[in-house]
Amino acid sequence: MLILSRHDVESLLTMPDTIAAVEEGFRQLYLGHVEMPQRLATRIETHNGLHLSMPAFVGGDPGASGTLTIKVVTVYGDNRARYGLPTIHGVLLLHDARTGRPVALMDAEHLTAMRTGAASGVATKHMARHDASVVTLFGAGAQAGPQLMAVCAVRPIRQIYVVTHSGARDAAFSTEMAQLLGVPVTPARDVRAAVEAADIICTATNSSNPLFDGNWLAEGVHINAVGSYMRTMRELDTTTVRRSRLIVDHPQAAQTEAGEIVIPMASGELPADHVAGALGAVVAGALPGRTSSAEITLFKSVGLAMQDAMTAAIVYNHALEQERGQEIAL
Repeated sequence: MLILSRHDVESLLTMPDTIAAVEEGFRQLYLGHVEMPQRLATRIETHNGLHLSMPAFVGGDPGASGTLTIKVVTVYGDNRARYGLPTIHGVLLLHDARTGRPVALMDAEHLTAMRTGAASGVATKHMARHDASVVTLFGAGAQAGPQLMAVCAVRPIRQIYVVTHSGARDAAFSTEMAQLLGVPVTPARDVRAAVEAADIICTATNSSNPLFDGNWLAEGVHINAVGSYMRTMRELDTTTVRRSRLIVDHPQAAQTEAGEIVIPMASGELPADHVAGALGAVVAGALPGRTSSAEITLFKSVGLAMQDAMTAAIVYNHALEQERGQEIAL
């Protein structure tokens, strides 16, 4: 088995490669070539933790051997305050899909952030206006940077605004991303002004409550909402969702886990048929991502094991080509 550290994963994975792989994964999902059970969530209430198991098999086009993985992720909300540790830890096990033999174990923290960013990149590519150039990002954690990397990979971004709850990481994060992307990145204290100015909005926080008023949204804006992953959490208010053409990563997962959808539907504020469709259908050309330049579009993602499988395959193949990682015998 090949062991790949976080450093290995970081050095082997680029955002353009990840976007291409995740986009192909969404196409295969639409074509019915993906086996992906609903992820299993185990709560560890004593320690404010959550343990997630996410298996997937992506079969691919005829003749392809496919990709078989399972990712295990823990989300512990008190880690930073109590222990100075990251909130999220994860590992991914890659199998040979033909034989079931485990071939690689890799760190999944950076992989998860990259594949989540890549999904927003795919959605932005197919749903945002072609001239979109101003981004407002909510959050400055592990998921935030890849969101900007992905959006900048598919649109000609000229200005980025960053909004965080405390403002503690705004300056350092903005400086880091400006150097990485070559685009002005500015901390924003006026939330309404940052929302009104945006052509693209990315929300990548752990907030359980809406981050802004949906009445502030300008015509034609595109939103990527990736932070909330449980039915009790939502980064967007009902007004935002109701005003938007809503595309999800996977209808069953979204209507089970996405608080932005579950909460207003349960209260009767959002019709059951408000979801326009899945991103895979948009990628495959079976469904338009937007229908006019003035339309507000929204991609809601709860994260799919398919994305992990497609991204892990890239990491493993590059590792073999570059002779990276450590071989061990089980």
